[in-house]
Amino acid sequence: MGESQVAESRVAFNLAKKPNFRTPEPAVEVFSYLSAYYRNQKLLMQMPGPLSHHLEPDVEAARMIIDGALQDRRKILSEMESKALLSAFHIPVAQTMIAHSPNEALLIAQQLGFPVVMKVNSRDITHKTDAGGVLLNLANAQAVTVAYHAIIANVKLNRPDARMDGVSIEPMVVKPNGRELMVGVTYDAVFGPVITFGAGGTMVEVMGDRAVVLPPLNTFLVKDLIQSTHAAKMLGTFRHMPPVDMAALESVLLRVSEMVCELPALTEMDINPLIVDEHGALAADARIVIALRQPSADRYAHMAIYPYPTHLISTWQLADGRNITIRPIRPEDAEIEQAFVRGLSEEARYFRFMFSVQELSQTMLLRFTQIDYSREMALIAVTYEQDKEIELGVARFSINPEGESCEFALVIADAMQGKGLGQKLMTALMDAARAKGLKVMAGEVLKTNTNMLKLMNRLGFSVEDRLDDDNIKRVSKIL
Repeated sequence: MGESQVAESRVAFNLAKKPNFRTPEPAVEVFSYLSAYYRNQKLLMQMPGPLSHHLEPDVEAARMIIDGALQDRRKILSEMESKALLSAFHIPVAQTMIAHSPNEALLIAQQLGFPVVMKVNSRDITHKTDAGGVLLNLANAQAVTVAYHAIIANVKLNRPDARMDGVSIEPMVVKPNGRELMVGVTYDAVFGPVITFGAGGTMVEVMGDRAVVLPPLNTFLVKDLIQSTHAAKMLGTFRHMPPVDMAALESVLLRVSEMVCELPALTEMDINPLIVDEHGALAADARIVIALRQPSADRYAHMAIYPYPTHLISTWQLADGRNITIRPIRPEDAEIEQAFVRGLSEEARYFRFMFSVQELSQTMLLRFTQIDYSREMALIAVTYEQDKEIELGVARFSINPEGESCEFALVIADAMQGKGLGQKLMTALMDAARAKGLKVMAGEVLKTNTNMLKLMNRLGFSVEDRLDDDNIKRVSKIL
């Protein structure tokens, strides 16, 4: 810092085009920008994959619950329906049963075991506690009978307009080391579904502890979301309580992300409280709002960020018995993509890129592996050799601006020529294009690339000369 004493130094820094600062504050600010840029670049590299290491969710059952409510012209699911939806995605919930009379409440409480919690079952009441519709820690038959009458009376007094359908009863969750959290989903007009996370319980509005993220999520993004909240500080060892089961909490957030991806009709959700302790996580209460959405050929059209399309993963076996996996490309495939291009013959590289190239530049590599699945698709064929994944071929398309046609490209490793892999990849690519509602697939093939032209003929593509270049054929197919 200083003026005349450091003027010469400032001139030297400026000539060398190095940043210099008169006070520490702007230097710290610039450093914060560099740090934020680095963090954002890491976040951009995250591509959520399938939850294959988890149980597969019962998506069809979840859709049936939503369809049933929409047929009844309801937008808010009952607590029973909400918990059934969570259960379909393997999110642990408290067992809940509905009673329509004091005697029925008593029988259910004895079946579940004391102590129990009783709540009003009403689609019109979001905050049940405020309406006097929640009573906790009911330890005997007399308490349950009195509680049933009290809840009905309280709700009639505080919310006379609300429709009631009995009282829900569930075991009293006793978790002395439990932390109350909140997981939510909201729908933004621009960004689509958004996942929120923070401290939960009755003080959620007062605390104002909430972090927001766009789905889909993976483990890295989930950890980043959790650490963005004040609640993260109480998840470790806290006031003589052991640290919570972080794997269980992360699993719930991943499951919520999966729900958002697979259920376009889900517009709002509050899991509050989500009780987490050293033994796991439990959704004690849930509220879900749905809306009728027009069906789309694109199953993820409702999302701002297209999730990894796991439904396009398939397996195949070569005549020699080798197992091949065909799957969408991921950002972490940059290394095997570079190795694949390096391993191509000079002729194969020229046929693919139509100019001389030895290997992909960093810009090209990023462009080919970090793709927007809503606008393009790249399917790679991979196999394992000595526990290492090897790329054998890649087929990709990009959607044209009018949204009805796409341009494709295909390249197969030289050693795999004539084994049917090209046809298999192209068939999978055309199926993916049809699923997105595209009508035409087209591309350009060098006249000297006879093997590719033969493949195009077999697949039913029409082949025409390009008017402005005799060396290039224009191929196209109505999908």
